[in-house]
Amino acid sequence: MTNPLTTPARSPKRRGRTVALLLTAAALALASFNPEQSAAGEQRGAKPTIVLVHGSWADASSWNGVTERLQDDGYTVRAIPNPLRSVAGDAASVRAFLETLAGPVVLVGHSYGGFVITNAATGLPNVKALVYVNAFAPDTGETSFQLVLPDSALAVDPATVFDLVPATLPPTADTDVYLKRSTVFTSFAPGLSAHDKDLVFATQRPATFGALNEPSATPAWKTIPSWSAIGTEDQIIPASAQRTMSKRAGATITEYDAGHLGLMTNPGTVTRVIEQAARTTSR
Repeated sequence: MTNPLTTPARSPKRRGRTVALLLTAAALALASFNPEQSAAGEQRGAKPTIVLVHGSWADASSWNGVTERLQDDGYTVRAIPNPLRSVAGDAASVRAFLETLAGPVVLVGHSYGGFVITNAATGLPNVKALVYVNAFAPDTGETSFQLVLPDSALAVDPATVFDLVPATLPPTADTDVYLKRSTVFTSFAPGLSAHDKDLVFATQRPATFGALNEPSATPAWKTIPSWSAIGTEDQIIPASAQRTMSKRAGATITEYDAGHLGLMTNPGTVTRVIEQAARTTSR
């Protein structure tokens, strides 16, 4: 053990040389640090944020099974509300949210949510991939009702499949459109248990009549790579219609044995399609 009373003090000249060496080392370290290269290195390989947009007669909870799987795989997920009021307004709401996110985004839409993401992402540089899940991928001027004809279970007398609020006829653009319980059970939610079908019916959020008849603007899929999960047993947006739209969009297509709510009955398959798209953004 040294004795501070007897150990000779370090000379001022020696202390000066030590400080000079430390300052030189620090200067060299700073000179070799390139913040742009560091940021690029951190960004390369970073997982994108996954933004999930629900469709008509649903809410963000319809994505719960998919959300949990994506989170387990390390993705940041945002399942956001879709107002279901008008195509332009719904797209503007989703677009405003997307503009707050840093880094790459994979934007996913189910059913009418596909209509919304098609319009919301046009021209947004941070959206790197679109994923359509049993969804509309419209072109300019097309409407939801137009795209499901003639094979959809909804392409019948509206009074047999919808409840309108208010119930006055003819409906206006602001009329809320609900699904009848029989429609939920037979066409909208096959593959779910009777208990879960009852929950879907009880908790459905209506779209407006105007939203379902409003034409699309310029589609984002013309410039953004797309993927499509097509439920072969879908009675709301028939598989034939989904194939036509997906091929036109140049989408990478996965077909799976599911009805319209494949995101709830087959969340594992839907998650795999989303992750296929996500992996391309980090290459």
